[in-house]
This record gives sequence, C-alpha cells and structure tokens, in this order.
Amino acid sequence: MRPRPTLRRFTAAAAAAVLATSITACGNAGNDDSETRDVDVAENAADEFEDGTRMKELAEDGKITIGVKYDQPGLGFKGATDDMPRGFDPEIGKILAGSLGIAPEDITWKETISDNREPFLQEGEVDLVIATYSITDERRQVVGQAGPYYVTGQQLLVRSDNDEINGVEDIKGSEVCSVTGSTSLDNVKKEGAKPRGFDTYSECVDQVLDGTVDAMTTDGTILLGYAAEQPDDLKVVGEPFSEELYGIGYSKDRPEMCQWINDTLTQAFEDGSWEEAFDVTLGESGVDAPEKPELQSCDA
Repeated sequence: MRPRPTLRRFTAAAAAAVLATSITACGNAGNDDSETRDVDVAENAADEFEDGTRMKELAEDGKITIGVKYDQPGLGFKGATDDMPRGFDPEIGKILAGSLGIAPEDITWKETISDNREPFLQEGEVDLVIATYSITDERRQVVGQAGPYYVTGQQLLVRSDNDEINGVEDIKGSEVCSVTGSTSLDNVKKEGAKPRGFDTYSECVDQVLDGTVDAMTTDGTILLGYAAEQPDDLKVVGEPFSEELYGIGYSKDRPEMCQWINDTLTQAFEDGSWEEAFDVTLGESGVDAPEKPELQSCDA
C-alpha cells in the first residue's frame, strides 16, 4: 500500500457554513445542530505521487470534480437549500479527496444520473463517479471501476407498523412498488407480488406511507436512506435477494487511479473513517455499519 501522507484534521464546525450543511446526517436535514464528521486531509500530498499521474495533478491543483446523485437520501442528496450534496457517496468522495490534500470545500460536485455516468468519465467532465455505481463487466469495457466500497442488494421498505412483511418470502399477493421499468419490479413479480411502477422513488415511498401499497423495493442502501429520513414511520426488512457491488468510476485513460482508490479505501476501512461515514448517513436509519467489503484487484 502507498504510504499515507501526514494528515491534518478538517473540522466542519470551524469551516464555512456550507461545509456544516454538506456533512449533516441525512436524518437531520436542515438542523444546524446535527452531527458532523471531521475529515482527514493529507498535508504535502503531491509529494506522495509519481510525476505524470492523475493523482499528483489533482493534488498539485488542489481541486477535484466528483459526480454523485442528488436524488437519493442517505446516499447522495442535494435539497433546494443545500450548498453541497450529502450522503454516504459524498462522504466517500471526501475521504478520497482528503488523501490528495483536498479539503471538502475545494471539491466540485456535479450531479450525475445513471445515464451519464460513463459519458462524464469518458469526456472528462468529472474525475470520479461515486453514484450507486454497480461494478459490471459491461461498464468496465468503457470506464474504470475500483472497489467495491459497499455491497448491497434488493430489499423491501415497509411501514414501521407492518408486522406481516418481514422478507421477500412474505410478499406473495402483496402490492410492491418501485420505479417504472426497473428490474426490481421484475424480481418481485417472480416472487408472486403485484408490481406497481411509479416515475420516481419518492412517489413510491408516499404510497407506502399512506398504505396504498404494501412495500417498496430497490437496492437496500436506497431504502435505508428513506428509512433514515423517517425512522419512526419506515423500516427496511429482510435479507438482500440480489447483490450489487458499488464501485468508484474513473477514466480508463487513467488506470493508475485504481490502486490509489483501493489503497485509500483500505485505509478508511482500517482507521474507522469508512464506518464513521456510514454512521452519519445511512446509519441514521438505525442500522449498524455492515461488514467491510472485499476490494477487487486492479488487475481483474
């Protein structure tokens, strides 16, 4: 593993107000007194990288552009009054930027949706994509993907007072919603559920809350984000019944970034910052941080 540079502790409470907003726990959005997480920022980081590498260029420039989702609470979310996105994915972005000596206020965040993740990396619009970006062989044909930094799978979201649905084995005959056209709906249909499609996840959540449908389904991390927003009203149930490995995207023109990403993630696993990032975001739903994922080799 590459030696870790000397670190300085970046305290959000002592920084500009926009930083306090950016790392507010998702379950306390808008509350200035909510928990924040200190970020380690390496000193003299550029000295740790070889000339010509993208990492050295970024460290010398002191800036980085990271693509994240803006519409997934707990993972990547930016409200109308937020100055920066917040969630587990942005927190992972801060850890990576910190290893380059780049503080959170020097990160440029760019809204990234599922359809433009590869084009953004190929065209140089962003340096990294951290946006619930499952690692697949198809994607690795056109972009680099390192990690995973999180492993999730399809689960179910129900009202907190629902004691009848405790897992996928209980949804036969029940109405289960997700976004229209998703494979999640196909999967629950195979389990005997009555699928209901909506244009957005938020519409689906509303239908669960008012009792119109029995449950919602998609990746468990997305569901945890909604549960974290309303922990008294919603809960995630059952074991995952699929597997998604969330990776970090980078340009295939910069293959040296893979080992740096994996080394930084390994350090975050070991020093507790990965678990801290989870606790102040997805952990607000009331669940403990899961086991740390096994990183894939950059030679794979």
